Amino acid sequence: MRPLHELERHEWRVLAALRPVDGTTGMALRSPLEVSGAGARIARNRSGLYVIHEWSRLPSHAAAFEAPPDLPAVGSEQLEITLRDPVGGYLPRLAMIDLPRDPQAGANSPDSLFVALDIPLYPSAAAGLGTNWTAVRASVTDNADGAALGGALLRVVAGATVLARGMSDWRGEALVPVVGVPVTTWSEDENAVVVTSIAATVEVYFDPALGTRTPIVDVRAGRAPASPPLVDPADIETRRAVLATTQENVSLAARGALNLNLGLDLP
Repeated sequence: MRPLHELERHEWRVLAALRPVDGTTGMALRSPLEVSGAGARIARNRSGLYVIHEWSRLPSHAAAFEAPPDLPAVGSEQLEITLRDPVGGYLPRLAMIDLPRDPQAGANSPDSLFVALDIPLYPSAAAGLGTNWTAVRASVTDNADGAALGGALLRVVAGATVLARGMSDWRGEALVPVVGVPVTTWSEDENAVVVTSIAATVEVYFDPALGTRTPIVDVRAGRAPASPPLVDPADIETRRAVLATTQENVSLAARGALNLNLGLDLP
């Protein structure tokens, strides 16, 4: 047999794959985003996934093919990813990715190397709305001086269920669309058969160390801060019990709109 002569070789190694999704509907986003991480090589594939091929803190993985190195341990390192929408329909955010991923985990495991991580992006205040959606618009400010708070996490909660999430921009403005509010539903009041709204609570959480405070005079003049708010909403949600917060009870109706002014007392 004639010896094989190798002309060129193409090898693809993957550390993880990210799937940006709409934070309101959970649908995958098809329009290109700017996705980056310090020391990481990230490329968008034809399926719209953002694939992490290399990372400077995992150099040995770049040369391993048949089996990944034993060290570092699975999930022991964190890569900070920045996601930005160049069109501005979604607010920028951070996401923390635990690496390396587990190549032995089953297909249903969230830690599996072969399962893409869903990263929700939340709409900007100028984003459009779908049919029958409820629009919760809020201005988030500091009670002390009225400064706009950017990078606050908003949650719309009914009972123990989180109906929707959103973030505030540098102006403190937030749009939280709520999907699935029924046009009519059964009432708990024996004197009413059906109702056209449901009771909910809008919660706000803010980390002064990570979010932005923009004086109200700058907001009115359109002077944005040098760096827009860039936070990880999943991190804020995990730590919400120790963060500055406020809430307001509301009534949600399909195709309705709420405009709220939500002030926080900051430490």
